[in-house]
Amino acid sequence: MSFSVLGTGMYVPPRVVTNEDISKLVDTNDAWIMQRVGVKQRHISTNETAADMGCKAAIAALENSGVKKEEIDLILTASVSGESISPSVSCMIQNKLGVNCMTMDINAACSAFVFMLETAAGFFARGKVKKILAIGTERLSRIVDWEDRGTCVIFGDGAGAVVLEAGDNYMDAVFHVKGGDNVIDIPQPIGKSPFYEKEQKKPFIHMKGQDTFKFAVNAICHDTKQLLKQNNLTFDDIKYIVPHQANQRIIDFASVMLKVPKEKFYVNIDRFGNTSSASIPIALDEMNRQGMLQKGDLLLLPAFGGGLASAACLLRW
Repeated sequence: MSFSVLGTGMYVPPRVVTNEDISKLVDTNDAWIMQRVGVKQRHISTNETAADMGCKAAIAALENSGVKKEEIDLILTASVSGESISPSVSCMIQNKLGVNCMTMDINAACSAFVFMLETAAGFFARGKVKKILAIGTERLSRIVDWEDRGTCVIFGDGAGAVVLEAGDNYMDAVFHVKGGDNVIDIPQPIGKSPFYEKEQKKPFIHMKGQDTFKFAVNAICHDTKQLLKQNNLTFDDIKYIVPHQANQRIIDFASVMLKVPKEKFYVNIDRFGNTSSASIPIALDEMNRQGMLQKGDLLLLPAFGGGLASAACLLRW
């Protein structure tokens, strides 16, 4: 027993920041950003927290599913950009929704949505829940160094959510973690301890671009091939690959390496940027509402990011 997806939802803040807007902050331009990242615009929060956006995505998913909020037994949330360490983002979403259920945050950076789905499958397998809200929500603009051209052009804010119920459509997943902060690091403020002697690192996203690119391409290729092999499937069996929207070049390069047509990959990074844990559920909601997904379609969801952590899962719609 695993689960099936009952509904999807997303929310992005109304403020759109274009590449021209970014060029007024740092030395860059539209051609440079499009060539290296593939982002044309991104949505940036001006007055909403990660929990605010996650709550709105959750409400959209509940409406799409026809499930009442009081029916939810568990809220799983992923975010690296919540405003507080405690209370957690999931606790704040629960409060905003006005429901009474267990909540849990999962921190696996850009791979966290797949980690959440695996966690949800465990709760369903034990018969502990009937319906789950899984939400990825990020206000990455809070932790981006807006003076760093290498990172500020990449990221955006937004949230995506799915409503799950017990079923058999979550088929399998693979996970790989290689812990370390030398490639991607988002440090917390060091605090005011008079006894701590380690040097303070600015509390923004630190990322080595080339190393991240190599890791991401290797991860998406390795994880998807392993997952298909252990389920006796090929890429021909997959209707769509819905990857974490990290960088257009990563997706393009993986398409070539895997010998899979680009048309099989769903891509929206040009409109939203990299929204970390929110990128896959945002993509699923767009596909769902556009009528792209039919009952029985096999989807492959690969993700990769800080940790370093990568994951991929097979989902039957």
